[in-house]
Formats: sequence, structure tokens, C-alpha cells
Amino acid sequence: MLKIGVLRGMENSFPEALIQRINEKASKMKKDVTAEYASLGGTRMDAPCPYTVILDRISQDIVYYRTYLKHAVFNGVYVINNPFWWSADDKFFNYALMHRLGVAIPKTVVLPQHTHPEGTTVESMRNLLYPLNWDEIFKYIGFPAFLKPHSGGGWKKVYKVHAPDQFFHWYNQTGVTCMVLQENIDFQEYYRCYCVGQKDVHIMPYDPKLPSGQQYLTDASVNAKLKRRMENDVLKVCQTLGYDLNTVEFAVRDGVPYAIDFLNPAPDADYNSVTPRNFEWIVEKMADFTIQCALKKPDTIKDFHWAKFLKPQSLQVASPNKIRPMAKPMAAKKSFQTKRRK
Repeated sequence: MLKIGVLRGMENSFPEALIQRINEKASKMKKDVTAEYASLGGTRMDAPCPYTVILDRISQDIVYYRTYLKHAVFNGVYVINNPFWWSADDKFFNYALMHRLGVAIPKTVVLPQHTHPEGTTVESMRNLLYPLNWDEIFKYIGFPAFLKPHSGGGWKKVYKVHAPDQFFHWYNQTGVTCMVLQENIDFQEYYRCYCVGQKDVHIMPYDPKLPSGQQYLTDASVNAKLKRRMENDVLKVCQTLGYDLNTVEFAVRDGVPYAIDFLNPAPDADYNSVTPRNFEWIVEKMADFTIQCALKKPDTIKDFHWAKFLKPQSLQVASPNKIRPMAKPMAAKKSFQTKRRK
């Protein structure tokens, strides 16, 4: 029996509906696939993983879960989303990468942390320019602007600032959090887009200014030309970053969709917030995709350098007396350095 494990946090509606849908579909297809909540704890380094696929909805908040998922990948499990890429990514890197690839991105600057991290001193900061040329930064970005963490989500520590004094008021409270300052896009339209399996896109009219529970607009239409561009940009983002489940948010100004936020590998899928129509789409597509991955698991382990030292048939570490010293250092392949993702 091929097992799909769902790793969840406080949410209920999406993981429960997804497990039920997977099991219903597998039964109708007469496939030996079953879904359940993943169960783990106190993982041994030589412990096998009982799952073929794991859907991760919470490891961004629980360090042990993220570590377990890396171990699961090492054991050949297909994890949605890849914990190695997710751990390595941040919003600023993604903005710079997508800008290079032609996606419209608001002007963005990453800022030094306001407060010294624990265990550092003034000497630790000797490479840092001080004082920063704030006038140049503000001239480049303009006001109003958004001050927000370089990585994270849920609108935590996100501030709209209208002038330098307001910027410094909030920046002085950010502590050790690395922040970015980003151009405000005075949008006429706003969209949030699901992407599943790096191929299926669902565009949802959205208004971030409305209260939670009212933000997804059910009666709005999407211009055909704009729809095609957003679909293409969503696929470019998710295929480049390697995410099988993600949301991309666009603020549309003068017909141009600016990608505001697209590091959302555990996006909101709660029935009470995304509306029934959008909820049905994400449950159906994710059920199909996870079953597909379980039946024909994509090979991602080859992407990692440590995989070159493992025997594909066993993935077992050799005993110490069988390990031979390497004659020459192994050079990293150029392809890995220049093409990080698929």
C-alpha cells in the first residue's frame, strides 16, 4: 500500500477534505493508495519513512518537522514542497531572480538587520556600511512603500510607510528580523493564484484591503490578455523555484501584473476564507497530484550532491571500514552552480 502523509498545523478544513478526497479517488481507481495524517516523533537517523509522499503544511513553523522532511527526502520520499528549496529560499532572492527572468517586480531593497543578533558585536559588522545612504534608498523606492520581512508570511511585521519618519518608527522595532523595503503598487486589480504540480493555475480575484473572509471576490471577471500573462508568470515562478504547491499574488497597475508575493509553499486553503469554489478547486487538484506522485514518484533525489555518494538501490551508509579516502576533491558540477532549479 502506497501511503500519502499529510503534515498539518492548526488548519482543519483543507487537510481533512484532502485526505477524504484522496481515499475516495484511490478507491474508485482501484489503486493501492491511502492518505492519512503523518505520524512522527523522535526520529532515528537510520529509520525508514513509511510514506511515499508527504504534503507539508506546517514545517515553516516547526524546526523538527523541517528536519524530518529532509530525512524523508534522503529516504526517497517525495515531499510537497521540497524542504531543501524551501529552507534555502527567501523573498528577496526570489524577487531578484524573477526580475532577471522578465516577471514584473516592484523595486525592492534588502536592509541590514536593525539589531545585532545574539552572540555578535560591533566587530561582527565591520563589513557593513555605516551609516547607510538612506536618502538614496528612499529615492529609489519612493513613498509610500512597504516594509516587510525578507522571508515569512501571514502579513506578520508588514508595515505601509508614507515617509522616512514613519519608516524609522517601524524599522526601529524590527529587531533581528531581516527586512526589505518595497515599492508600493497603487493597483486597480489584485489577484491571488494557486498553482499545483507546476502546471495547473487557478486565478482568484482578491482584495487585500477587505477584512479576512471577504477578500476573495466571487463576482469579478478577468481580462483574457491579463489572464494569459498571469498564467504564464505563475508557471514561470513555480517551475523556476521548484514548488508543486504555491500561490502567486499580483497587483495590477496600468494593465501590468506585478508579482508582489510568491513564496507561499503552504498557502491558505481554508474553506472559510478562500470560498467554496476555490476550495473545491484546490482539494480536487491536490488530490489528483498527490495520487499521481504516489503512483509514479518523480525522481528529485538526483538534484542533491550527497546523492552521488549513495547506492540508488539501498540508500544506506557504508560501514566505516569500507569507506575509502578520496584521491581528489570532488568538484561541483557547473550545471548545479548555474542552474539551481528545474
